[in-house]
Amino acid sequence: MGKEPSPRQRPAAGRAAAELPNEIRPIRLGMVGGGRDAFIGGVHRIASRIDDNYRLVAGAFSSTPEKSLASAADLGIPEARAYGDFRQMAMREARLKDGIEAVAIVTPNHMHAPVAKEFLRRGIHVICDKPLTATLFEAKSLVRAAENSDALFVLTHNYTGYPMIRQARAMIANGDLGDIRVVQVEYAQDWLAEPLEDTGQKQAEWRTDPERSGAGGATGDIGTHAFNLAGFVTGLTLDSLCADLDSFVEGRKVDDNGHVLLRYAGGAKGMLWCSQVAPGNENALALRVYGSKGGIEWKQEDPNYLWFTPLGEPKRLITRGGAGAGDAAARVSRVPPGHPEGYLEGFANIYAEAARAIRARRDGRKIPDDVIFPTVQDGLAGVAFVDACVKSSRRRGAWVNV
Repeated sequence: MGKEPSPRQRPAAGRAAAELPNEIRPIRLGMVGGGRDAFIGGVHRIASRIDDNYRLVAGAFSSTPEKSLASAADLGIPEARAYGDFRQMAMREARLKDGIEAVAIVTPNHMHAPVAKEFLRRGIHVICDKPLTATLFEAKSLVRAAENSDALFVLTHNYTGYPMIRQARAMIANGDLGDIRVVQVEYAQDWLAEPLEDTGQKQAEWRTDPERSGAGGATGDIGTHAFNLAGFVTGLTLDSLCADLDSFVEGRKVDDNGHVLLRYAGGAKGMLWCSQVAPGNENALALRVYGSKGGIEWKQEDPNYLWFTPLGEPKRLITRGGAGAGDAAARVSRVPPGHPEGYLEGFANIYAEAARAIRARRDGRKIPDDVIFPTVQDGLAGVAFVDACVKSSRRRGAWVNV
């Protein structure tokens, strides 16, 4: 069956959380947003539970007290820990002896900054969905708040948690591809090929509203994922870009398709395509990187496979847990090779990395060097990317420094 992944510590059954050692005691988690009919809230809750690192104990699950209470009841949260307002939640939880240690923010984009600031200023760790904020001004303000807080800020660019993405990153850092020359990344979907927002569908409604999503539509929703993934794997820093954004669905106020040329510091070039109007594509995130000594290819919908082609040699398949896969991939794998790990496990890896960092802070220890998660600075880079794309497109594809 191959090499077994290293065992993960789990709380002992039947023991109260308070009796457990710090290194395995569940982290008390709160949530803002993510109530009934919210897709990403459920994903965060599952991801937080997969390794038994967290226990959801409180939340302001909706913008209205009634909906928040109903969602809390669905989740088994006591009424006393269900809040109708995130400010009230932050103030009270910070005072409680058993108050939350971390909060997951799964609201529409325009609420990320105000919510995060309330918890950061009270020393509560923040795990925030992407993009960081709706505007670049808000992003810069939130960076300052995070830097002035003792709390950690974790951004859930979840695709960085996939084992074979960690493998690709390690190979590039090791020089297996040589000097990076070309980066091709794309994220294509089809779910907004028609005006779904006009039907009242909740996810489409806020994602196509610039007041809640920000100026970027597809660029902000999925383009930021593609941009972040390319930078995470290659280690390259974007210097400038040239963007052509479109709103193909009539009346839509944000882009639903974007083509972006990328110039990286050091001379590498790239192309990014993001689209939510591409029929036949569900979540087709793909990355190809080419260097002076070889290239790699990875697709999110087949995440356990990484193709590696040394220059002048046949293409090789590296599988999660299989021959050729290294320690970077093994550390974030759970099951033996051949058993698929996917979206939820990759998402859970971000929560697991955050848990290691939070527990280190809890114990007054240094955060281990191998703990990797997207930070507030990564979030700022993503919002700056969206801002530059919008500016470039409005200037008919002029090159814009990032």
